[in-house]
Amino acid sequence: MPRPYHQGAPSDHFDGTRFFNPDHPSTDKSARDLMRWRKMRTARRPWPAVPALPTATDTPPAEVTSGIRVSMVGHASVLIQVAGLNILTDPVWSERASPLPFLGPKRFNPPGIPFDALPRIHVVLLSHNHYDHLDLPTLDRLWRAHRPRLVAPLGNDVVIRRKLPDLTVATGDWGDRFALSADVAAVIHPANHWSARSLKDRRFALWGGFVLATPEGVIYFAGDTGYGTGAIFRAVRHAFGPPRLALIPIGAYEPRWFMAPQHTNPDEAVRILEDTGAEQGLGIHWGTFRLTDEAQDAPKHALAEALHTAGIAPERFLPFHPGEVWRTPA
Repeated sequence: MPRPYHQGAPSDHFDGTRFFNPDHPSTDKSARDLMRWRKMRTARRPWPAVPALPTATDTPPAEVTSGIRVSMVGHASVLIQVAGLNILTDPVWSERASPLPFLGPKRFNPPGIPFDALPRIHVVLLSHNHYDHLDLPTLDRLWRAHRPRLVAPLGNDVVIRRKLPDLTVATGDWGDRFALSADVAAVIHPANHWSARSLKDRRFALWGGFVLATPEGVIYFAGDTGYGTGAIFRAVRHAFGPPRLALIPIGAYEPRWFMAPQHTNPDEAVRILEDTGAEQGLGIHWGTFRLTDEAQDAPKHALAEALHTAGIAPERFLPFHPGEVWRTPA
């Protein structure tokens, strides 16, 4: 077995070699499960050759010193501008979410911000090491252009520095806090997920989301997660108060028997909104890379239905499109 990425004492979510989700069904699926899913792919909904979703191109300002400005790049890649900081989550500008440039899930929408239109990036937050979230070619480009601070859960520094040895990566456990500036801090928060870059390193690196404490309010980036009992989302509200903004995954959820432990569907995403008490939700992790069986625009329609059923105004939780911008009201 390869050497584990993290050398540390066992904990309630680390057995000394691999990380795991406490009190949550295993997200691991067998080769038999994968074959069963592939045999059932007659239910897979087609994605159009021309994107069915509205897209735009954003040119962000150099900085935002008052309020919050958030711009959607695509999938889980979001630019957060707050208190003079420019923060990117899970940046992917590559054409494929894959270890190979010619094979694997292909981008259906161009990035909502052209790479050369990015303002100076101060911080990159990495939730985990799956290829649709941790993209080494993009990290290399960002490092060469911006020299940002990289923050990730435990073990992900090993993954990055094997290919990009010059990059500096700060890693931490769930609950660890990082001062990003005099006014802004990031805390790594649990997520119900898993990690792997190959067949031999499953759960060697930790995964998570981030809670940002800012002068403009709390911003919660859920990362990639299943719902589970909902305890980790209620913990956000208990520990930090209701977020001003929550970035919540709404896509890559079908079939449920395979995806439920690791990816929320729109019904569960609405429950996360309610559990956290977030004032505003934005739906991420949908419509850019075809990872699962639902149609490209299915998450936005299912989100609208879930909000209606819950009696929540649709404007409180919006499906975030590439190039779209959300700002705190003046």
